[in-house]
Amino acid sequence: MSRLTGAGEQRGAEVIDDQGDTLPLPAVEQPRPEPPAGPPSPRPPVGPIAKKVAIGLAICLVAGAGYAGLRQVADAPADPNAPTGTQGPQSSSPPDNEAADGVRRATAGEEVLQKMAEAVTAGNRSDFLDTIDDRSTAFRTTARMVYANLEKLPLGIFQFRYVSDDTAALAPDRLAELGAAEAWLAQVEVSWQLKGYDQKPARAILPVTFVRRDDGKTYAASFSDRFVAGQRRPVWTLGELDVSEGDRSLVISLNSAAQAKAYVPLADRAVTSVSKVWGTSWPQKVVVVLPAKQSQMEYVLGAAPNTYTQIAAVTMAELDAPQIGAPVRIVANPKLFVELGKQGRRIVLTHETTHVASTATASPVPLWLAEGFADYVAFEAVPVQDESAAKELLKAVRAGRVPTALPDTKAFAASSSSLPEAYESAWLACRLIAEREGEEKLVKFYRAVHTSRSADGLSDAFKTHLGMTEQQFVAEWQKYLKELAGV
Repeated sequence: MSRLTGAGEQRGAEVIDDQGDTLPLPAVEQPRPEPPAGPPSPRPPVGPIAKKVAIGLAICLVAGAGYAGLRQVADAPADPNAPTGTQGPQSSSPPDNEAADGVRRATAGEEVLQKMAEAVTAGNRSDFLDTIDDRSTAFRTTARMVYANLEKLPLGIFQFRYVSDDTAALAPDRLAELGAAEAWLAQVEVSWQLKGYDQKPARAILPVTFVRRDDGKTYAASFSDRFVAGQRRPVWTLGELDVSEGDRSLVISLNSAAQAKAYVPLADRAVTSVSKVWGTSWPQKVVVVLPAKQSQMEYVLGAAPNTYTQIAAVTMAELDAPQIGAPVRIVANPKLFVELGKQGRRIVLTHETTHVASTATASPVPLWLAEGFADYVAFEAVPVQDESAAKELLKAVRAGRVPTALPDTKAFAASSSSLPEAYESAWLACRLIAEREGEEKLVKFYRAVHTSRSADGLSDAFKTHLGMTEQQFVAEWQKYLKELAGV
């Protein structure tokens, strides 16, 4: 059964598979607050597998109007495990001097960032490492890894922007460790675009520590001194990457045991399966991220620890605000995804790719339609038995508990006692439309709701494309469920 933790949903089922399986589902992203006037402020950003196997859980965060779990990263509390500024500024100065010092720090920091970005773009490793503090030995090792990772990615745009700083953010022991004439923590926006995959650059906020040495030169000394809760971290900062590209996919793996190349055929095949149903009027490209550890998945998503322990995959947009054209990633759960059989992973990737194609991370479609449609596409690609895929729902119907309405957003919450039925209900609602009206009509129905700017978009689509009201459809759907349950 799928479960949702935090901001998602989940469900379970079984599939006829000679290896194993799993299941897909929703997505989430955080809106970025508008900066106030004045100086800029930081923008936070299964047991043995037999022929019949229980489908693992997969969840997509769905960002957009009405979706559960939308988080305001800007309002997130500071990470309690991160160092905090317990001391005052390194020197007390009159207000005019403080302002001048702020301008000086920003100028010096921006110069370092510019050199760093130019070095990445030019492919100049030596120049990149020249921006790194010699005395920060551990960070120099990290910087070499970061540069090597960026070299492996098909980068188009790569930029840094100095946003703000806080001279009181570094704890006394950290300042002593740095041993610099001056040290401060800055919030830096990094933008990067994967050429051939992203319409717009991905963006994230990095906490960059700068130091000024006795010779007056400024260097970068850390990318990780202080993150706030819910702050996303670029995958290329988390560990050594293995990157492989297919005809329709880019797979980025942090897990040496899960080589990127092995997953490319599955991702390419998922794109083909989705295009057969959705059509080809989308980029037909996906980016799949395979973390090595649960914590890395949480860092990429900007999630609290242990949020996604039972979730096979997540679809997320790498921007702070949901919008059409945002770079979208499919992020796998390292443990569950690897344990799933090949067919199971195919189901998950097809489901998630459906969210990518339909821009579900920035769509007003109700959750039942987004998840039901993604399940429909996935199960068309990999046949499933109704008794397996809708086990809990059919059991409820046979017990006389026939749903009285299509599942609402709350039905997909982690705390919902009827979470599996919500997913199964959504899938069978979409399948009913396809069986009665044709698959093409199902797609048109989805697109009509997706593109509508009206608050009545869903009801309008029911009337225009299905020739009935939602209430009439629910009555037909209830009969359909009873037929499937044999009651």
